[in-house]
Amino acid sequence: MLFTETELQGVWLIEPTLMVDDRGFFTRLFCEKEMADCGLATRFVQHSRSCSVQKGTLRGLHYQEEPYAEVKLVSCVRGAIFDVVVDLRPNSPTRYKWLGFELTSENMKQVYIPAGFAHGLQTLTDGTEVSYLISQFYAPHASTGVLYNDPAFSIRWPLMPTAMSERDKSWPLVRRRTGASAS
Repeated sequence: MLFTETELQGVWLIEPTLMVDDRGFFTRLFCEKEMADCGLATRFVQHSRSCSVQKGTLRGLHYQEEPYAEVKLVSCVRGAIFDVVVDLRPNSPTRYKWLGFELTSENMKQVYIPAGFAHGLQTLTDGTEVSYLISQFYAPHASTGVLYNDPAFSIRWPLMPTAMSERDKSWPLVRRRTGASAS
């Protein structure tokens, strides 16, 4: 496995190392030792999966508030997504900065998202399925989000959204919630 830390401290792109022969391939998608060697969380209490029927579906931007903040390990197991992380950590020098990653079932890349980040994704194909390893149990009272098109972030989504939950359409702007502005 190849671990690459991004410019957002704590966010990692994890790429598999394939062993290929005439039968196909074999790869590891999780290794507790290698993740721990990078200082990453290795305890995941939930494994969730989502399926989005339509290309352009947008999910997010979601996170859980302290003390229920989550670490996530996200991968696309069918189709393709544009996966987005936004730094919401109050004292971070990269607060309100975002990164986007193309995750596909073919490239098998994963994004490691530390606590303090909002997460969202947009499907790039019909019938897309996403897998999430999550470090905390779901706490409905701590579950929240920020608006996907908040000008504080200026996320460049690849497509106009074709489907989105009413909840995701109605998250507040980060400025209204915190009184802060993007740098």
